[in-house]
Amino acid sequence: MTKVIFDISMSTDGFVTASNVRPEEPMGDGGQRLHEWAFSEHERNRELLAEAVNFVGALIAGRRTYDLSVPWWGADGPAGPARVPVFVATHAEPGEVPEGGVYTFVSGGIESALEQSKAAAGDKDVAVMGGAEIGQQFIRAGLIDEISIHLVPVLFGGGTRMFEHLGSEHIQLETAGVIETPTATNLRFRIVK
Repeated sequence: MTKVIFDISMSTDGFVTASNVRPEEPMGDGGQRLHEWAFSEHERNRELLAEAVNFVGALIAGRRTYDLSVPWWGADGPAGPARVPVFVATHAEPGEVPEGGVYTFVSGGIESALEQSKAAAGDKDVAVMGGAEIGQQFIRAGLIDEISIHLVPVLFGGGTRMFEHLGSEHIQLETAGVIETPTATNLRFRIVK
């Protein structure tokens, strides 16, 4: 059965971007530190990325993440040569889109983006990735099965916090896995429904 996984890299103090996000610095000043684990030479980090590509059949991103990231992702999207389809939840399609890209723009809300991404994923999982806002929307709506956090040993002190604006109800989690590497502690939680 297809799982919906929210996957994000986060500073130890809970930020998913550093301060001063802008087009030329989509992760904020020094924010790329959050992705260093993914590009490190540590074997377990490479295995984690390979597993993700093997088990994820579609990705969902918000429009802001798309706008800030497409110059780096290019037509192939964040999965690179694997060309995993990316469904971008948006109110309006952008004027320019990379030719031959993996992107589908969905204006019918997050439920519509999820429905289309599940159809594209087949028997593989769907990963909601990118920014805090899209993750918060999916968590609030009860549409996430697992949360995967790549906790990076850095304190930003400012930026975009991940777990704000979720409402006042408690969300119960079960630990599904912990993998520690020198560059990140990779945490997986199942949401108790």
